[in-house]
Amino acid sequence: MHGTLGNLPAVTAALAPQRARRAVPWATLRMLALGLASIALFLLAWHLLTTHRVVAHVRFTNVPTPQAVLARAALAFRDPQFQMNLLISCRRIGSGFLLATALGVPLGMLMGRWRLVREAVLPALELLRPIPAIAWVPISIMLWPTNEESIVFITFLGSFFPILLNTLLGMQGVDPILVRAARCLGAREAALFREIYLPAVLPQVFTGLAVGMGVAWVSLIAAEMIAGQYGIGYFTWEAYSLVSYADIVLGMACIGALGLLSSALVRLAARLAMPWNRAA
Repeated sequence: MHGTLGNLPAVTAALAPQRARRAVPWATLRMLALGLASIALFLLAWHLLTTHRVVAHVRFTNVPTPQAVLARAALAFRDPQFQMNLLISCRRIGSGFLLATALGVPLGMLMGRWRLVREAVLPALELLRPIPAIAWVPISIMLWPTNEESIVFITFLGSFFPILLNTLLGMQGVDPILVRAARCLGAREAALFREIYLPAVLPQVFTGLAVGMGVAWVSLIAAEMIAGQYGIGYFTWEAYSLVSYADIVLGMACIGALGLLSSALVRLAARLAMPWNRAA
């Protein structure tokens, strides 16, 4: 009896991973069920409000029903022009976001590592950061030779500052004891960045990437509405100009779906890059 009780901690430790593996699918199923239920309730409310043309200070008289938007989507997704608008917006988001990541993460790490770099660069960036991306549209058109480059630049600006600042905050939160211990073991600067700073800062980096992706979509749509000739933002604004209500809602739904997919890809990258972090 005593031997069995003595082995109880080891048995419990051995069963814990199995319980975790069993719990993960149930947690995923519950999350999916709740998500689908919330979407279903939203669609039901949309259907009731638009079908009955409810006017309660907020007017739903001209808002298209879900069925009308779905019928328009069935036609639009077979239209090569609409497909091109979606692909162009995705390409612009990808280009601007990757450029912001490639510049924001290394610069944030350098600013967090060396005070001199931070003091030299941060004041100018803090002066530019409060300027909304949409306010950059006129100067961006003057700066870049094509509208395509100016829109990518606006998208880059939207995602750059959240990525940079979250990376900087992550660097400032690194435990200095770990750095001193690594130095005592003979680690050089490159090894410090690779073995200490980068793993410690990754959670904050991916937080910045998630926030930056959302801001990038906001910036892109604003830029496409003002200066674009293609893209889902341009499609939505053109639908408003033509008083095509179903197309307006279709464009908004596509923006939401693409933003959701983009955020999911960032979360997937976080899980792959940080397998030790269950919160990712």
